Amino acid sequence: MTRADLPEVAALEAEVFGEEAWTPQMLSDELDQQPASRYYLVAVEGGRIAGYAGLLGAGWQGDVLTLAVATGHWGRGIGSALLEALLAEARRRGCTEVFLEVRTDNHRAQRLYRRHDFTEVGIRRGYYQPSGADALVMRRALPPGAEAAGPAGAGAAGPGGDTGEGS
Repeated sequence: MTRADLPEVAALEAEVFGEEAWTPQMLSDELDQQPASRYYLVAVEGGRIAGYAGLLGAGWQGDVLTLAVATGHWGRGIGSALLEALLAEARRRGCTEVFLEVRTDNHRAQRLYRRHDFTEVGIRRGYYQPSGADALVMRRALPPGAEAAGPAGAGAAGPGGDTGEGS
């Protein structure tokens, strides 16, 4: 993801996450930490951003910070491609496990994460603000040396882009 992507990403962020969306300033601040500790990418279809995702990866632990796919693009594998790209980057950075939080009522995103071998490790009560919704904490181990598949065929872009499934 680049600064040029911010207006479109911010609009998608608001569409997917509503009142809990990151502000354009928060997204910009995240880009300031790229590539040292952050990795953001977008998925593009038809010249428009269809999704985006972000990773915090430093040391042995990675964290999926965000992943969103525009509702009109659900079911096309974009969320999987973005997640696979984040996992590949986490491996490249030497992470041995990756964590994420997902709303307890977001069953679609939970299915995506389970398909990619994430397991439940806990609940964060009142995590999402301002709604106060709970977050399910999920974890995936990353065996050393195994490379994740990249975002083949899903229209994902490298560090210039970002997607999501509404996590």
